[in-house]
Amino acid sequence: MQNAEKQLGARLRSALPYLTPGGSLADIGTDHAYLPIEAVRAGISRQALACDVRRGPLARAEANIRAAGLSDRIGLLLTDGLHGVERFCPDDVLVFGMGGELIVRILSEAPWLRSASVGLILQPMTRAGSLRSWLLASGFSIRGESLTYEDQYYQTIYARYGGAREEPYAPEELELGRYILSGGSPLLAGYLGQKLAQLQAVMEGKRRGRADTAAEEALAGALRRRLRQIREE
Repeated sequence: MQNAEKQLGARLRSALPYLTPGGSLADIGTDHAYLPIEAVRAGISRQALACDVRRGPLARAEANIRAAGLSDRIGLLLTDGLHGVERFCPDDVLVFGMGGELIVRILSEAPWLRSASVGLILQPMTRAGSLRSWLLASGFSIRGESLTYEDQYYQTIYARYGGAREEPYAPEELELGRYILSGGSPLLAGYLGQKLAQLQAVMEGKRRGRADTAAEEALAGALRRRLRQIREE
């Protein structure tokens, strides 16, 4: 196996600052298990559980874990989502590389996550706004977010259950993240530009079909204002 650290690009590394020092990590949809290997190897996580719904990725994960000499500290679980993971009592649950609606389904099937002792580290590939809406409506507090770029833009969301009641989110905060919008990331202007282009394409398609575009127009206006603010700073 190639060094796991070399396999960890910006996308996966965005999870590391949110891990509980000395805690246990459950990586859902682990694929090659690069992230749990690095988290344990670097001494951030005490132990980890690499989970996947498919036998092929789990076999690759097992080979990489064995090559890293970490078989005694990283376990394997063939499972759909988080079923059975509660027996591991993880401090952190990581779900990367899935659509926001699939992440919602996985989280909603695990009521044991409704505990302040479990941190959620999530990276939705689509529907980030739907994921944030579900988290906030379900009693979770979004405590951190980051924006990374590795062949495309990625949002990473950190949440816990039972935090302080959140102030209502504006549509652009649901879509792009309150912390991301206010964090001063050098990537933000480019991300806003990309989002605006995507919104424009959606609106053009809706107009051809004579569908209402009010929601998209309001969101686009908010993103343009944010982009102007960045350029004026």
